[in-house]
Amino acid sequence: MSWIELDGAVNVRDLGSLTTDDGQTTVPGRLLRADNLQDLSPADVRKLVGEIGVTTVVDLRSPVEVESEGPGPLTRVSSVRHVHLSVLPEYGRATDATAEALAVRRDGDRYPADPLAGHYLGYLEDRPEQVVAALRTVAQAPGAALVHCAAGKDRTGVVVALALTVAGVGRDTVIDDYTATAERISAVLRRLRASKTYAGDLDTRPDDDHKPRARTMRAFLEQIDACYGGVLGWLSGHGFGPGDVQALRAKLLTA
Repeated sequence: MSWIELDGAVNVRDLGSLTTDDGQTTVPGRLLRADNLQDLSPADVRKLVGEIGVTTVVDLRSPVEVESEGPGPLTRVSSVRHVHLSVLPEYGRATDATAEALAVRRDGDRYPADPLAGHYLGYLEDRPEQVVAALRTVAQAPGAALVHCAAGKDRTGVVVALALTVAGVGRDTVIDDYTATAERISAVLRRLRASKTYAGDLDTRPDDDHKPRARTMRAFLEQIDACYGGVLGWLSGHGFGPGDVQALRAKLLTA
């Protein structure tokens, strides 16, 4: 995993060079993750498209967010395909800018030991077809696929964790990638608080309270194990079959 430094986004990284349990390594330039892409500079676009080879953007934001923010710079690049796949149930004007708040309000009963993990499980229960489509889109991308939401932490974190698990990346490494966002959380929150779309969803708690915690991702993955027989079991139950698994693994692992 390596950070990608951009002018207009602060939580962007390439998920290459991660070791799998069977000794393989994810290939750089295949799967990227990011926060909101609305403020990308021309230099950022050149780096992502021209240097890294991004051909596909998987946008996990809700229709409300997409409408409010308007077209971003990458939408004006004809070679880049944009796929919008909201993993949120449609709760009026919710943006999920701070998933912790949503978790306390809506998902505390799903997994009381860690309501945010319960919120993540809600993505799988409420919008399984969107989650599966996101993984399938990554697998089918002709170049680099970039997955993003608002903060690049919760929705993006879940989809990326599933993709890496399918590729065979070890659980501790998956969790380490999830928690890496903590290094950039203050910069992420500054960007969101400066946006009319997200400012109203953010409270005044210290930035540290918004950091991703290893225990949350671990609890989420353990609950998938317990309830569905693991990530592959959940995916199989929602139409993501052996051919899809093979395609996603090939995308992430074959040089």
